[in-house]
Amino acid sequence: MDKIFADVDQADDALKEFMALLGEEAEVTSAVEDQQVVKGKVLEVTRDSVLIDVGSKSEGRVDLDEFKDADGVVSIKAGDVVDVFVETRENEEGQCILSKREADRVRMWEEIERKVEADETVRGRIESRVKGGLQVNIGVKAFLPGSQVELRPTRNLDKFIGSEFDFKIIKFNKRRGNIVLSRRALLEHERAHIKKDTLKDLAEGAVMDGVVKNITDYGAFVDLGGIDGLLHITDMSWGRVSHPDEVLKIGDELRVKVLKFNSETERVSLGLKQLMSDPWAGAEVRYPAGCQVMGRVVSLIDYGAFVELEEGIEGLIHISEMSWTQRVKHPSKIVEKGDVISCCVLKIDEAGKKISLGMKQLESNPWDLLEQRYPVGTRIVGAIRNITDFGIFIGIEDGIDGLVHISDMSWTQKIRHPSEAYEKGDEVEAVVLSIDVENERFSLGIKQLSDNPWERLPIEMPPGHITNARITKITEFGAFAEVAPDIEGLIHISELAVEHVDDVSDIVKIDEEVRVEVISVDPLEKKIALSIRSYQQRSESSTLRNYNDEGTSAKLGDVFGDKFGGDDN
Repeated sequence: MDKIFADVDQADDALKEFMALLGEEAEVTSAVEDQQVVKGKVLEVTRDSVLIDVGSKSEGRVDLDEFKDADGVVSIKAGDVVDVFVETRENEEGQCILSKREADRVRMWEEIERKVEADETVRGRIESRVKGGLQVNIGVKAFLPGSQVELRPTRNLDKFIGSEFDFKIIKFNKRRGNIVLSRRALLEHERAHIKKDTLKDLAEGAVMDGVVKNITDYGAFVDLGGIDGLLHITDMSWGRVSHPDEVLKIGDELRVKVLKFNSETERVSLGLKQLMSDPWAGAEVRYPAGCQVMGRVVSLIDYGAFVELEEGIEGLIHISEMSWTQRVKHPSKIVEKGDVISCCVLKIDEAGKKISLGMKQLESNPWDLLEQRYPVGTRIVGAIRNITDFGIFIGIEDGIDGLVHISDMSWTQKIRHPSEAYEKGDEVEAVVLSIDVENERFSLGIKQLSDNPWERLPIEMPPGHITNARITKITEFGAFAEVAPDIEGLIHISELAVEHVDDVSDIVKIDEEVRVEVISVDPLEKKIALSIRSYQQRSESSTLRNYNDEGTSAKLGDVFGDKFGGDDN
């Protein structure tokens, strides 16, 4: 027995020496178990498989594809020692079933587990987008939630596909095969480290380097190194900026000035234009009032246009300063955005950073010639261009209208609205009343073409004058009667008859012709007082005088009736 054991020991020693020559003395074991990773020796590499000895009763074959790298290259050769997974040492046919791919997977999970326990990072490549995040290959498939990709949530996850990063494992379940990663955790750790150094130099007035990391409608966020600052759109340039992307793009490196810094909230306001000289400095010298300048129209508003004279300096041309004659309702009728135009500096306020500009000042003012061409009293003929509640506008020259106020249309007619007497387009004659060049007002009159009948009325119809009148209106207090074309007088109810009158309509009717006596005339107030009663009393007195003068009863009979005539009297 001792000899047998000695022979066995000798044989075992010989095997160990043989395996040592193959370089795997410590790995070889005759106790190969199923479902475990072991080392095996490559015996042969064929066109489609690899023959491997793992110390089992029989060798196992592994598909050659399992040994190909990412480029499809196979570098394994006979004699190499590799890790393989023993699916079964011996199947029903007596074959040993091995897998190189499964061995790699098991080793990878073991390595990942080790890194989890050691709190180490893993390197992975983002392969595709999945629901809620991204799929990452770290040797095995892992999930990267969208909220863990960057410091701030990002909508465009597709831009990360194909990129490689380091990740922190925040969830690991080997049994279920679940791995959840975070890139954000590493960025926050790195940012916190950098932030400490940045805060040492961060102060109002400091000039710092930064990188544009995000752009919004109102500005850009600049990474100063672990802490972000807001560069507002108004602090990007002295000139007009419609959107931050006109000046910056993500990834731009720039120097900025710290305008405000709140150490408690860690909010930082930055400025870019503050590192440049203010273009308004010395503007009054460069743009004195009265000088002619060139500029580009950068904006149109309802009441004017803004013109950029140089970057950071804009002036306003009010619509009233665009044309001497045109009634400009909107600046787009004269200029368009982008036009390069000439204009005149009217006023400059360097402290308030305001410049008033004008276009019409580069041309002669046609109003200056109007007084010479149309002196007061000149008669003109023109078409009605516009009718308003207070008068009509008559075209004098191109862009120049004269106003006939409603009070200057007629001496006698009571015109409530100009449209009662005129229509747009009608040609009318008028006389020049006045010209106000400074305020650009041209006053005309139509009634002044003829004499004022109210001025002649006291002479033609003095108090006591008897005339015919036509009743035009009846009121409770009397009746209005026309004594001349468009001239009316009032017959007060007390002047309608000798006897007392309760109802005016009992005495007179509309359009009835009556004889009246003029009581009074007021040409300034344009009022005439008339009386039927006075006329009647005067008529009766005249008849009696005639009777006394002639001394005939027959005359009385003719005038007052038969009872006053005849032989009986």
